[in-house]
Amino acid sequence: MAFEPPRRLVRALGETAPDGDDWLEKLPQAAQQAVALRELTVERVQVPGGRSSLVVLVRRPDGTPAVLKLAPSRARPESERAALAHWGGRGAVQVLEESPGEGVLLLERLHPDVSVRSLPEAKALLEAAGTLRRLWVEPPGEFSFETVAERTGRQAAAMRGASAEVAALVSAALEAREELVAAPPERRLLHGTFRQSKVLAGDRSPWLAVGPDPVVGECAFDLARLVRDRVEDLIASPSGASITRRRVKRLAESLDVDQERLRGWTLFRAVESGVRALRVGRPKDAELLLEFAGWL
Repeated sequence: MAFEPPRRLVRALGETAPDGDDWLEKLPQAAQQAVALRELTVERVQVPGGRSSLVVLVRRPDGTPAVLKLAPSRARPESERAALAHWGGRGAVQVLEESPGEGVLLLERLHPDVSVRSLPEAKALLEAAGTLRRLWVEPPGEFSFETVAERTGRQAAAMRGASAEVAALVSAALEAREELVAAPPERRLLHGTFRQSKVLAGDRSPWLAVGPDPVVGECAFDLARLVRDRVEDLIASPSGASITRRRVKRLAESLDVDQERLRGWTLFRAVESGVRALRVGRPKDAELLLEFAGWL
């Protein structure tokens, strides 16, 4: 079959691709080779799929359902593989091959069309938070993951060139980051990009996390992205600001995270995402994120 990358993937990678990058052009051939090497039977490409990888639903030679995932090096697939191997299926999808090739992961099949986001909001947050807690473990010694300070340092540098209209929010976010990275309370392996849509229904466990961009640092950084889940609903609600503040308090208490540190990381991550959305030409997304950040 033809491995046509979903439009969502093409658009997202187009926003971040360096000059001369030809990963998308080579993707169909790379997918064919990965399938042939493993003697897989292809069912379909997952659509709309993710923003950083091609996800293909396949079956192994013995008929076992699986997922073949191909990602460019800038999406850090080897870091994802190392984190998933370290978790060993505890709270996250399992890797089915130790070293299937650079940029290629063969993974346990979950239920790709059923995420925790399909649940009512309160239940979804509860289940997502419970899944996230299971991932917060001591990082392995044999793999060097990026740290929260390193990742947010790059992001902070990019934020400093933002337009004057968002200067106040950017300044507040950068100040919060400086305070937070100065004295992190713990050092854990984190999912890195955790949200409700990253938690899928499974057979061996009700909910399992997928698609990490792992990083090592404090737990509040990981939880911060979950705070703004369903941001479009929060913005549409006349009580969105108060709901957000209650959510920060509830999540901090339920996962034993310092509330002020969670608020600070939520502010930084929302502003960083909003500024990035402006930079790549997504003004509607930027407006939602920056209004949300203003409530913090």
